[in-house]
Amino acid sequence: MGRNYYAVLEINCNATDADIKKAYRRLALKHHPRSSSHARAAERFTLLAEAFDVLSDPRKKATYDKFGEEGLKGGIPSELGVNGAWSSGYVYHGNVDETFRQFFGGDNPFADFFTSDGSEDNTALKSLRGQKEKLQDPPIERDLHLALEDLYYGCTKKIKISRRVMNEDGHTSSIRDKILTFTVKAGWNEGTRITFPKEGDQGPNNIPADIVFVIRQKHHPRFVRQSDDLYYTAHISLEKALTGFSIEVETLDGRLLNIPINDIVHPQYTKIVTGEGMPLANNQSKRGDLIIRFITQFPEKLSPEKKQLLKQALIQTHSGILKSFQS
Repeated sequence: MGRNYYAVLEINCNATDADIKKAYRRLALKHHPRSSSHARAAERFTLLAEAFDVLSDPRKKATYDKFGEEGLKGGIPSELGVNGAWSSGYVYHGNVDETFRQFFGGDNPFADFFTSDGSEDNTALKSLRGQKEKLQDPPIERDLHLALEDLYYGCTKKIKISRRVMNEDGHTSSIRDKILTFTVKAGWNEGTRITFPKEGDQGPNNIPADIVFVIRQKHHPRFVRQSDDLYYTAHISLEKALTGFSIEVETLDGRLLNIPINDIVHPQYTKIVTGEGMPLANNQSKRGDLIIRFITQFPEKLSPEKKQLLKQALIQTHSGILKSFQS
């Protein structure tokens, strides 16, 4: 059985001249001995050149299509010949480099694939060999919700992921679990990113994606965090706001702070307790502040007697203040 030149070029018998040229361009670059490490690259490259030499020439192609390789190479008797066909026996000239050079043009078709000093241009050769440069999949981001205490003390977290892993045959894959372990440093802020390089799904033609965990802070019943400071809200009576009091605040590490408030608590008043906030991520020996805000609870109503007493007390207080400034 004769050789199938169409199969050699990986096209069908209805291929156009443009299809033939496109197929030869792709396969010749892929299988050129200078770009391929396959043991039979030279043999494959020669066969491609012969197939292209036949199918790209209308007379040779017409003879081959009608009589096959045997008729093409054995010659056709004149009485069996077709108009314009190749009647004498065909012999490929054997100069595969010449076929390649005539198609691509120039004396050195590989000039673009080597640098001026003769070393290989790896990027170009990868393209030449039909090997697309592998691109990395985009990062996979997941929120990681942590308690405020975890960010205050620091901790170690273990997270199980499921990912696609290539099997030993290099072609098939399977789903496997993996435990990712990392340390949360005391003082980390919301939005901190922990990256595990190339832990995404594996594939034959891709670089696995990075897996990125983004720190998110859970709601806390007592504190609101802003940067390295902790905010605490206390509800107090009007009496305490005007006369002074002490407030107890339980810290994240379980201590009970007793904080005296000797000032009049007006609507914009805050009490700052230095050094009782979050640890600084870049300096564990320092901490932010505890900032106490107050909500004053006013009485819903007062009797006429209480209103009169309150008015007198405020008048006396105001008079005392004026006298102190006048003396």
